[in-house]
Amino acid sequence: MTPAQSEIAKLSNLLKIEKDEDYAQYQRKMLNTSLDQRKKEGVTWYPVVVVNRFISTGERFTLELDRTANIDQNHAFQTGSVVSLFSNHDEEDTVSAVVSFVRKNKMRIVLNGANLPDWLNQGRLGVNLLFDEGTYREMGFALKDVLTAEKGRLADLRELFYGAKPLEFKKGFEYQSVHLNDVQNQALTKVFNAKDIAIIHGPPGTGKTTTLVHAIKEVVKTEKQVLVSAQSNAAVDLLVEKLAEQGLNVLRIGHPARLTPEVIENSLDVKIWHHPFFRELKEIRKKEEEYKRMAHQYKRNFGREERYQRDLLKKEARLYRDDAKRIERHITDDLVDQAQVIACTLVGTTHSLVKDRVFKTVFIDEASQALEPACWIAIRKAYHVVMAGDHMQLPPTVKSLKAGKEGLENTLFEKAMKLPDASVMLETQYRMHPHIMQFSSDNFYRGGLKAAEEVMLRERGNSIEHFAFIDTAGCGFAEKVKKETLSTFNEDEAGLLLKHLAENLPEDRQTVGIIAPYKAQVEKVTDLLKVEAAFDTVREQITVNSVDAFQGQERDIMYISLTRSNDKGEIGFLKEYRRMNVAMTRAKTRLVIIGDSATLGKDSFFNNVIDYAQKIGGYHSAFEFLY
Repeated sequence: MTPAQSEIAKLSNLLKIEKDEDYAQYQRKMLNTSLDQRKKEGVTWYPVVVVNRFISTGERFTLELDRTANIDQNHAFQTGSVVSLFSNHDEEDTVSAVVSFVRKNKMRIVLNGANLPDWLNQGRLGVNLLFDEGTYREMGFALKDVLTAEKGRLADLRELFYGAKPLEFKKGFEYQSVHLNDVQNQALTKVFNAKDIAIIHGPPGTGKTTTLVHAIKEVVKTEKQVLVSAQSNAAVDLLVEKLAEQGLNVLRIGHPARLTPEVIENSLDVKIWHHPFFRELKEIRKKEEEYKRMAHQYKRNFGREERYQRDLLKKEARLYRDDAKRIERHITDDLVDQAQVIACTLVGTTHSLVKDRVFKTVFIDEASQALEPACWIAIRKAYHVVMAGDHMQLPPTVKSLKAGKEGLENTLFEKAMKLPDASVMLETQYRMHPHIMQFSSDNFYRGGLKAAEEVMLRERGNSIEHFAFIDTAGCGFAEKVKKETLSTFNEDEAGLLLKHLAENLPEDRQTVGIIAPYKAQVEKVTDLLKVEAAFDTVREQITVNSVDAFQGQERDIMYISLTRSNDKGEIGFLKEYRRMNVAMTRAKTRLVIIGDSATLGKDSFFNNVIDYAQKIGGYHSAFEFLY
């Protein structure tokens, strides 16, 4: 066994620990608790009422549900969640579905089955969150394949990623595009010259997506078809949208409920509708249903002749069903063959349409946010791997502290970043004013970022304060904990933030983002924002959410409410500095951070934030704005 195989074997064990912990957390919230407790935990909605039903994309039944109890209570449901719709008349009356939309008290689910359940109109309906065992299963299969590969390309890639073999590069080719800057062109040169692995390291605002789209477009010219994947559906959809704009034939594989409206036309289900043979398929399905209906018209008490006629009708229905399957298979195979880009999540690469396909090049975006086992799911299909991401931004989510500390939180992207000559870091950022950019550049990227010329032109003559830290020390803004969720909030800090924003309202078309690291603080700011009359004319321009929700986004103006304020200097998961890097790099023109230096200043990172604000003249005491 090679050292790389030993590491993969260890990783496989850590994945089991992670799965067990994830399932244990699910059990604590779900399986071993009463219905009332599950509702409080936010993993069950009950009761719900069906306010609308219709057939959506892919000819799937969609239900719109309203929650009629526990109104506005926190919950764990999100778009893409796997759920079960149940009837409280009988615990066995359930049907699986995927959430396509969810807000505080409204949810839209797309059923996985072909028919609506008979008990749908009987009332006493609820929705349970399900444990996603399928993802763990696919990650386990992938690690087994990687571990046991003794020869072939997968074995080579395993040894290359773990540094046991040197990477190889072609020479002589240098990519040049007038649409890219010098370093972006260097990144594409790396992609084309790498025989094994290439890494595009994209710090915030440096045009990682633009660079990746150009790379995919150029590679397709010679390879005809590539696989594009990412950890999240949102990242895949963004690439699909950009690639389609470039005129590429992109096939998006995935459950329609998980796709954004912007890319639904590229989905497998919609492309089947537009295929020349779809009309024939529809007619055959119609005939199949007609024969099935005629066969079912026969009652129990009938003679030999009636039985014979019924069997003939069923046989005809089966023949039409077989024809329909054959035509549908032909359509899907044709769509896959004609696609220049096949796009799906990492787990989505196990879809039956691509399961047995191998690609010369596989692109993985957001690789720094994906667990290593998830990346191997897609890499099994690759000869050449291109990864894009930034390990200085949001890391993958790991539920088990033990698994995380022992290595599961270390991504394959980070390992690849250490390989000689594998990566190119994009340097020119097109988003932030230099004052906003510089702290992140110095503390995360060794001072390697520079503002693009167009940023300088955009901000020329703009005399506003671009980076500010408002210090609430001494104001008595003590944090509190919400009993139901144990999430931290700080009502006084939220009030100060909105007071400052009200006195500095955005101009026309300027967007504002407000980030809070704790869900309870997001809710507090949101509730105060709703009732404050000063925001009546600009409320639609303001978004309040967590750090994770703002990943990959930008706003003209950003506020960050750090929330923590206590005598012990406890700052909780604010110590995940990469999250702060994400939060602090969303702003284009103005960044305002509000926090308590007496609590935060005991931490070296936040001490550096405060020092930086003082250095550029952006430090203020909250007392300046209280009266």
